Amino acid sequence: MPTRILPAVGDVDAVRSLTTLLSQLPDAEPVAPVVDSTQLVDTLARLAAESVDELPEVVVVHERIGPVPALELIREVALRFPAVGVILVTTDASPGLFQAAMDYGARGLVSMPLGYEELASRVQAVAQWSVGVRRHLGHSGDVFTGAGGTVVTVSGAKGGVGATLTAVQLALAAQASGRSAVLVDMDLQSGDVASYLDVQFRRSVVDLAAITDISPRVLADAVFRHDTGLALLLAPGEGERGEEVSDRAARQIVSALRSRYEIVVVDCGAQLGGAGAAAVEMADTALLVTTPDVVAVRGAKRTVRMWDRLQIRKAEETTVVVNRHTRGTEIQPPLIQRITGTAVAGTTVPANFKELQGAVDAGRVHELDSKGAVRQALWALAGELGLVKAAEGAQKGGRARGDRGSVSLFRRRDGGG
Repeated sequence: MPTRILPAVGDVDAVRSLTTLLSQLPDAEPVAPVVDSTQLVDTLARLAAESVDELPEVVVVHERIGPVPALELIREVALRFPAVGVILVTTDASPGLFQAAMDYGARGLVSMPLGYEELASRVQAVAQWSVGVRRHLGHSGDVFTGAGGTVVTVSGAKGGVGATLTAVQLALAAQASGRSAVLVDMDLQSGDVASYLDVQFRRSVVDLAAITDISPRVLADAVFRHDTGLALLLAPGEGERGEEVSDRAARQIVSALRSRYEIVVVDCGAQLGGAGAAAVEMADTALLVTTPDVVAVRGAKRTVRMWDRLQIRKAEETTVVVNRHTRGTEIQPPLIQRITGTAVAGTTVPANFKELQGAVDAGRVHELDSKGAVRQALWALAGELGLVKAAEGAQKGGRARGDRGSVSLFRRRDGGG
């Protein structure tokens, strides 16, 4: 069986010399090269969506590929497509770079100028490894076949606005609709997901922080399977251990989860740390939950501005969710949209604490009454965000309109829009 090899090279001269050598290798089947990191990931995702068998056994990454640095690109490929072997082509064959490449997930390194014997030896070894991995994973059914899951982060404008409840219900809605979903508690010092769902656990996100190669088996060991079928990756029971999860570790963990689940919902809490910031930056959708009161909306405005200053996320790329909404409040969603400069979700969540109190106190928020207004609104929000399958996710709700009196009131208190 021929070995399919996908070169990822941006330099024209390097492409020519590499493809010429690859075409001379025995039983090699070079495919059309890709010229940058985006095209490589998109190509692999498209092939994986058809079938794992369509993926090349070997990907050869040139050190100057760009725009994503070669090592970071290798990590992403290794995490999202674990049965594809990656070889790094580089002018630096030092032991330090070799070790770094292995840590990031490469299966081999070839130095430039390219030589036939070295390239042939590496390609053969990596191809054999890839075939072996596919054979092993194929029997266990534990191989990624999708193009990469959707990541949604849920942050609070301040504490107590309902971010955790929102995150839990979005993940439950996705799972109930037939999608594979995981809920991550990235509120590392004070996460409450375990309490909301009444679970006892031993492992947490901290157990993955120091692992440089998160295999599907390692990930499965850290994830808790809830009675609802929802996968949970929980915050540590000892809040001080949250400091062990760096922004780099968070990126790797979220990438690993994205490669295994269709929907990844991350509860980031209300306090910004490095891990939460990394998750928000990576997210396909970043939600910011607020209540329609001056203090919370001011907090939302500060958070949006901080994310922008730190280049984590632009205001227009953030969606505010209004919780505990009533028609009578002076601060309505259109006003919040103007103040924060963000999008505002069309679905608002009504104020109905009596509906929640019993379930929250019992740690059974997964058992909220399906006919309750809060639960229906949050599941409608999941539909609006595209987290549930179409048949389950009819979009509901809508925005109430603010008035000039509301604008004037808020400007007096906040010193301007």
